[in-house]
Amino acid sequence: MDEETRYIVPAALRKGDYEAVQEYALKAHNTLGCRDFSRVDMRMAKTGDVYVLEVNTIPGLTERSLLPKAALAEGISFDDLCIRLVDLACKRGRIKNGKKQ
Repeated sequence: MDEETRYIVPAALRKGDYEAVQEYALKAHNTLGCRDFSRVDMRMAKTGDVYVLEVNTIPGLTERSLLPKAALAEGISFDDLCIRLVDLACKRGRIKNGKKQ
């Protein structure tokens, strides 16, 4: 890991800006048909304009990756995050064509 790289999680944004970028991330995730989780990378200009750079459908999933850091900022431990992801996949696997299998 680069010693000059700093991860600030959650981002140091004003409440209104924080809520707006969460909404943009969710819209990008849903628009692309993502399931369960993704990581949406964005940049905010000094003017406050937000630009979505990319949606990562397979973000890193180690204890040092950004997705687990974001989960931890919401009070979700790495172990709990992994359990939630497996649970979501299992539930989705039991439903096909809108019917439980």
